[in-house]
Amino acid sequence: RDVADHVTHTSERVDGFRQALTEILTVNGTLVTQQQNAEMRALAEAGFEQNEEIKKISAWAAILFAPTLVGTIYGMNFDHMPELHWVGGYPFAVLLMAVVCTSLYVVFKRRDWL
Repeated sequence: RDVADHVTHTSERVDGFRQALTEILTVNGTLVTQQQNAEMRALAEAGFEQNEEIKKISAWAAILFAPTLVGTIYGMNFDHMPELHWVGGYPFAVLLMAVVCTSLYVVFKRRDWL
């Protein structure tokens, strides 16, 4: 009877340990999941901030592309470009660059890229 009592007591303690271990593993799994969620949230926020910066860089690149394109076309030194011999050719080219840059700036500002 004494051995049976010890076996019963030991069996109950083992069941208690098993239950405690199960609960500990559940809490550990929950904590690991919460940590992973926090890390994923931080990565998502970093990705969003990076996307915002890329939008700004792309907008400025597009704005600076317009005068570069106009300047390179007029800098090709062709003889048969009618606007090269026109008195208002240079002011027209500068005005064209300013209008394109300003309009792109306004468009990107409205879309909240700048």
